[in-house]
Amino acid sequence: MGVGVLGAGPVTQAIHLPSLARLGDILTVRHIMDVDPAVAESVAARVGATHSTSIDALLGDPAVDIVAICSPHQFHAEQVIAACRAGKKAVLCEKPFAMNAEEAAQISAVSAETGVPIIVGAMHTFDPGWLAAQENWDDLPETAHTIRSSIVLPPNARFEDFATEIITRPAGGAPDYTDPEVIKGALRGGVMGLAIHDLPLIRRFTPDFKDMEVLEARHVRPFGYVISLRTPTRTIELRAAMNNTWKPEWSFEAFSDDAALRIDFTPSYVQAGSAVATFTRGSQTTVHGPFEHNGYEGEWRELAALAAGTKQPPSAQTLIDDLTFALDIAEATVANVESQHAVAEGAHA
Repeated sequence: MGVGVLGAGPVTQAIHLPSLARLGDILTVRHIMDVDPAVAESVAARVGATHSTSIDALLGDPAVDIVAICSPHQFHAEQVIAACRAGKKAVLCEKPFAMNAEEAAQISAVSAETGVPIIVGAMHTFDPGWLAAQENWDDLPETAHTIRSSIVLPPNARFEDFATEIITRPAGGAPDYTDPEVIKGALRGGVMGLAIHDLPLIRRFTPDFKDMEVLEARHVRPFGYVISLRTPTRTIELRAAMNNTWKPEWSFEAFSDDAALRIDFTPSYVQAGSAVATFTRGSQTTVHGPFEHNGYEGEWRELAALAAGTKQPPSAQTLIDDLTFALDIAEATVANVESQHAVAEGAHA
């Protein structure tokens, strides 16, 4: 089946093309679209694909069966809808697939109307290590009281350069962290850009996720966050730091009174096998993984199966609930920071 990619930035170059290169027996990149013609042409040349600067050209290409949407997130909803209406067999949309609940509902309606399955590129949900944990965790999602996501990574550029030779990157800058609006933007971006990979996992362990409050929210420089959340039955800790550490770590943990699960994920951009899931119950420890492929390859295998009609897509409500959960955390985090700032201003006055 043929793949068309909307947006040829670092994620396409360093993640999707290497993943697809390992799946040449079932998927072939046919069309690369980017608004920068030089980038579109150069990236397409790597894989022998057609290139264009037009979404219509890609969606109208009969060689394209599956569309991957890797454009800036403000365009995701309209492009997902356009891909469904173009009669493609499946759509992968990078996270977040919508900017608000209204867009998510529109996408859900169009997917149902056209019958085109959609998955969101939260790669951990497709990782064989996570899937093995699902098969072996018994009642832990119902009995867990504490859930943690911990991420320590160097800046993306380091891993991107390990993966491939990157052609152009978005321009960076030096944020003014004395500006409360910059802090709020950084925290919102941290939740929707980084924590969002683990939030579907956390929601699986949080049955009362709709009744949630933020206990603490702090920005960590140069980029990161510490966010503590509480529901009536769960304590949730989200921690991340992107700095110049040499040793990356990405883990998800869940604890009940008598059991614990830890999943160690490979870092973003690293094409090096799956996560490893470790269960501890009393004095007994069992380990699942590592497996041969990672979550990125897993999501493409899932897409191929969806496009072929051999698997059922995730429910639209699951995607909407995952997005709403992330948006609620992002907005509650920002509101917490606003409250802290107001208290500090009042004390100063």
